[in-house]
Amino acid sequence: MGTLKFAGLRKLQHGDKVAILSPSYAAPGRWPHIYELGIKRLWEDFGLEGVAYPTTFKLGASKQERSADLIAAFENPEIKGIIATLGGDDQVTYVKHLPDAPFRDNPKPYFGYSDNTHLMNHLWLNGVPSYYGGALFTEFARTPRMDEFTVGYLKKALFEGGEAELSASDTFNDVGVGWDSPNNLTQEKFYEPSEGWQWDEKGGLFEGFTWGGCLESIDEILRHGGRLPTLQQFEEVILITETSEEIPAHEYVRRVYRALGERGILGRIQGLLVGRPKAWEFGREHSPDEKTRYREEQRQTILAIVREYNDSIPVVQNMDFGHTNPQICLPHGFRARIDGDKRKVKVVF
Repeated sequence: MGTLKFAGLRKLQHGDKVAILSPSYAAPGRWPHIYELGIKRLWEDFGLEGVAYPTTFKLGASKQERSADLIAAFENPEIKGIIATLGGDDQVTYVKHLPDAPFRDNPKPYFGYSDNTHLMNHLWLNGVPSYYGGALFTEFARTPRMDEFTVGYLKKALFEGGEAELSASDTFNDVGVGWDSPNNLTQEKFYEPSEGWQWDEKGGLFEGFTWGGCLESIDEILRHGGRLPTLQQFEEVILITETSEEIPAHEYVRRVYRALGERGILGRIQGLLVGRPKAWEFGREHSPDEKTRYREEQRQTILAIVREYNDSIPVVQNMDFGHTNPQICLPHGFRARIDGDKRKVKVVF
């Protein structure tokens, strides 16, 4: 199949050191108790030693400082993997200036999502796969406990590898609990029944390498003229997208997807996987009915636009990746297969 080539990633082992970085917002500088919980879980539950870098805690760290930490972590032979603390909103301003060689020549598993879409795109373009998910604050420091569904996929990504069939969680949560008070660490979260994955009826077997991430970040790459895979490369891509806690309006989602269509991307991809839209956030505390309506309207919006540009690929929505819990730590730059007849999705970890 095609010409895309990606580096193999060494699986981690008990006792390995992993860099804990803040390429976007330095969340540990504001919520150190959440950081400590994540580091504790990383060691006790996964046997990995977290190593903080100079900007991990530094609120307001410059782009140059954060770039230096990224390069140092990839070039340090003692560091076997890298985990982002959280997302943010400014990687678009400096990732484009990162050099290629430190990442291309030192491939390592990188875990993060949301604003980390920019860095993961940079890695992808240098032939380095990564994992869309598994941020320290939102997955490892999940309160009051980690989701077993999430733990299972993290272990596939960190230690196991191989091809695995993805599954849907029976329940999900997108209603948050504030991090400011340590007392909230023991507060139970509200889970609701999942509607399951939503398939558009297209049969056949489709294969490709995953590329994508947070739709708002993809929009920024498009509007700021950032580097993207070539149209020829998109012919070997299964696109993955999801929307963030910004809960974007459907008209916005429609325009970004239309941009992907007009750029010739939607007409070339081998399939589309869409994460469950987050529909609740502080300041936008939607009711269950409002959340259901938002998710359904986004699903219909995406499907309508995609079908204007591509009538043959499978489209699977409401999947458990991105800004949702529990979470599939979804491989990015790995081979994936969508079986539209059997309604199965398999991905190499």
